Amino acid sequence: MVQRVAVVGAGSSGLVCIKICVDEGLDPVCFESSDDIGGLWRFKESPEPERSSIYRSLVVNTSKEMMCFSDFPMPANYPNYMHNSQLLQYLRLYANHFDLLRFINFQTTVRSVVQRPDFSLSGQWDLVTVNRDGEEERHVFDAVLVCSGQYNHPVLPLSDFPGYETFSGKFYHSWEYKDGDACRGKRVVVVGIGNSAGDIAVEISRSAEKTFLSTRDGAWVMGRMSSNGLPLDMLGMTRFNELLMQLYPKTLINWAGETALNQKYDHRLYGLKPRYR
Repeated sequence: MVQRVAVVGAGSSGLVCIKICVDEGLDPVCFESSDDIGGLWRFKESPEPERSSIYRSLVVNTSKEMMCFSDFPMPANYPNYMHNSQLLQYLRLYANHFDLLRFINFQTTVRSVVQRPDFSLSGQWDLVTVNRDGEEERHVFDAVLVCSGQYNHPVLPLSDFPGYETFSGKFYHSWEYKDGDACRGKRVVVVGIGNSAGDIAVEISRSAEKTFLSTRDGAWVMGRMSSNGLPLDMLGMTRFNELLMQLYPKTLINWAGETALNQKYDHRLYGLKPRYR
């Protein structure tokens, strides 16, 4: 008997899981709570509760050479680092090429996933789903692949900032951010120095009166491009470099990397140098 596999979510991971299940002779059934594929990469004008959210200008930080699926290269006319709309289009091309949409139940939310009473013998799972009409349905599956993402719940630790109750300005998480229009002419501080913080601080600085980037520990800041204008990840993530990482002392590797980064800008001079190597 062909094993039935539940796939929760039709983003990039969910689509790949459907495709691989088909390749392996399994029977995948995908449940997607929204009305479309793409997950994180589907831009929406307003953030929706319980869903991931991206800003309008977001460009991926993994090159197409390293990001594409091995059995479906990205179009040659795509840039090395794509705008989020191009990545969504790539996922649509992938889904259409492998005829994956027929396996997806849209606007269907998975409410619960529990082991069956005879799980030790059958290895099966009970799933409860709710469709767009609010109708509940129960299913039995031989396996479950959870592809629902990890950026659905923004963390805004306001209690860690004494005096926030009396702050008259607006504070919000990058999950809510769409573009810099709301910050035009204002004084803005961006807290954190992850990829989103760097992107947003740069974008806001073009229209805000003043923009500050606040970092507690600093960071080693790397651009997307390497020597000769080639993608950094494509040149850096190679078997040869992995071999060097194993052969050379870590202290030497850290020194070489930090020296290269400091040639672009002195991290100590800019107050960016972290405690870690």
